[in-house]
Amino acid sequence: MKNTPSRELLTIGQLSQLTGASVRSIRHYDEHGLLASVRASNGYRMFPEKAVTQVKQIQRMIATGFTIDDIRGFPDCMLLIEGARSCDQITDAQRMRLQAIERQIADLEKRRARLIKTLLEGAVPPID
Repeated sequence: MKNTPSRELLTIGQLSQLTGASVRSIRHYDEHGLLASVRASNGYRMFPEKAVTQVKQIQRMIATGFTIDDIRGFPDCMLLIEGARSCDQITDAQRMRLQAIERQIADLEKRRARLIKTLLEGAVPPID
């Protein structure tokens, strides 16, 4: 990276304040290649201003169930435009994630019904 004026770079603490992400999370994202940082002369990580958008997008994707590995495979367009519509390249991944969540919900509903029946009857019902 070019020698950029320091006012255009953010410390990890500033990035944390601007995004609400913990310093630990930001380090994790950086270590997994989701953010680009440079080291200042004191060894501290410094981030470009676009990292604010990137961290917010990473947090949104994690909140919908994607893993860091999933996100790392997404195209850059998913990280660079805050609030942007999803890139066409990940629509299939999103649909697959939704199907997985729906399967989990169905499984939890079955477990819930089974537990309710157990509580009402006082005995564990046989497995369907």
